[in-house]
Amino acid sequence: MAVDLAGKMASSAAQDAAALKRVFETITAESCPLQFNFHMHTLCSDGRLEPESLIQQAAKIGLKGLAITDHHSVNGYRRAQHWLTQGQQRDANAEMPHLWTGTEISANLLNEEVHILAYAFDPDHSLMQPYLQSETATGELYQAHRVIAAIHQAGGLAVLAHPVRYRQSVMDLIAAAVEMDIDGVETFYAYGNPSPWQPSPKQTAEVAALSRRYQLLNTCGTDTHGLNLLQRI
Repeated sequence: MAVDLAGKMASSAAQDAAALKRVFETITAESCPLQFNFHMHTLCSDGRLEPESLIQQAAKIGLKGLAITDHHSVNGYRRAQHWLTQGQQRDANAEMPHLWTGTEISANLLNEEVHILAYAFDPDHSLMQPYLQSETATGELYQAHRVIAAIHQAGGLAVLAHPVRYRQSVMDLIAAAVEMDIDGVETFYAYGNPSPWQPSPKQTAEVAALSRRYQLLNTCGTDTHGLNLLQRI
């Protein structure tokens, strides 16, 4: 019974969109990668880390909060959450980061394939299932407005990932996403994979200005695909 209760509490915390929104409202260029990290991948999509290793590394770094955003999958999140729950059963006083549900979804926006990060949603919600099958959805389900609507129906927040990485103008993409009720943009992102990790100044300034114009939430993340959460690769 204690384990079941802990699991339910962990799931509830992972889907607390209001708490995550408050965190996003405080994000700055200094938030990532040592305080928060909302863009990371595991072996459950195209990353190299086991989910359990990722969450252990996050705890060692001292992250306050994070989300595992495997492409079209929440399997990494589920494994990491299980590890966290079991660890807290063993040591209730251990300092562990807050883990929110997350995934990265490919979608069509202005005839461009973009990535939409989903956070704090119910991973069992029926409308999210087409996007959690380890592959890109097709047809109408592939359209950005459908993806964003599904995330919202599942109680989550939708964020446009690395908005300066696409061929289309960042101004046009963000404006179109705003029309579809996007919640935020990944403002702080290292486009050139610098070492040590730091958000790209020029792109950050451009995205931050658009975020202010449209009153969007700001997020940050390393987009880790390798073995080190402090780097992209």
